[in-house]
Amino acid sequence: MFSLKSISRESVPRALEKAERYRLLNEPQLSESICSDILKAEPGNEKAMVTMLLSITDQFATSSIAEVDRAKQLISKLPGEYEKQYYEGIICERKGHSILIKGGYDAQILAYDWLRDAMIHYEKAELVRPPDNDDALLRWNTCARLINHYQLEPRVEESFEPPLE
Repeated sequence: MFSLKSISRESVPRALEKAERYRLLNEPQLSESICSDILKAEPGNEKAMVTMLLSITDQFATSSIAEVDRAKQLISKLPGEYEKQYYEGIICERKGHSILIKGGYDAQILAYDWLRDAMIHYEKAELVRPPDNDDALLRWNTCARLINHYQLEPRVEESFEPPLE
């Protein structure tokens, strides 16, 4: 096994730029790795936590449900209620979208559930958003458009009545 090398606190801004660049180049694993190094050097670095969370969600199409839990662990470390609700919504939205893209049994129902959960978080974020920040509304609209476009619907609960004796 190799021991990981630590980066200096002075190199964090440059490392953050690299992490963001790798995300934009569709290399979320590299971005996540850099964010891990940044968070070791500066554990409370909000930008690194958000970039790492987004890098994890970028991998939802090829990852397991355990990755959702890893992303959610970062939520509790974010400073404000807006950020917590907004990024919880991002996690749900991206998981729903990845399920929709993968397809499979009950994919449309599961995607609907995840997208509705995202919309609930965006509504909560909307209530505490900073002035002039409509990001939560934009994301809510994206979820609504996906649900409408794919005509997603919730699971219909079948009622069961035992036979009368």
